[in-house]
Amino acid sequence: MHVPDGLLPAQVCAGGYVLTGLATWFSLRQINRKENPQAEVPKAALLTAAFFLASSIHIPIPPTSVHFVLNGLMGVMLGYYAFPAILIGLLFQAVMFQHGGLTTMGVNATMMGTSALLAYSLFRLYRIAKPWLGEAGSRLLFAFLSGAVGLGLAILIFLVIVLTTIPADFDAGVEKTAIYGLALAHVPMMLIEGIFTAMLVAFLQKVKPQLLEDA
Repeated sequence: MHVPDGLLPAQVCAGGYVLTGLATWFSLRQINRKENPQAEVPKAALLTAAFFLASSIHIPIPPTSVHFVLNGLMGVMLGYYAFPAILIGLLFQAVMFQHGGLTTMGVNATMMGTSALLAYSLFRLYRIAKPWLGEAGSRLLFAFLSGAVGLGLAILIFLVIVLTTIPADFDAGVEKTAIYGLALAHVPMMLIEGIFTAMLVAFLQKVKPQLLEDA
């Protein structure tokens, strides 16, 4: 779902970098307000590595194939650390795997990173359901929703960007069919990532709940 180099106009790529800069500044400002900003760095590094490797796990869904993104999981586990972590992961993916691109890294970071931050905000709403589902049940439900919605929002942003920037010399009908097909192929991944996020949160609640205390 990464947007490669050469596909988007220069002004869109520039806009992506501007938004990425603003989101990075906002995230770092929130992080620096913590009592010990460095405390979460090891966890962020571990999940950055997981995000980096996730793109190499391809699942065939005819007529295309998709891969894990884990941006919703990143938001749930890292909070405001998620955006800079995703940005670093995207940089290494572009440089080492040519997955995505350097000119489009700002767009890709905006697409996945802002979705991760929104997933984090959604997960924090688990307290609403506590009176009915309890602490564990409400966290489980909102972890699933955050994992699925995080990817879903990224897909939606991807659709808007790519559909509105189809080059004039391309066959718009063919391109739109391919883009819609790719987006639909990610719908099962939304469920998979939602379930995976919920399972991980359930596991951590039992063995190391302090990893979730910031959420």
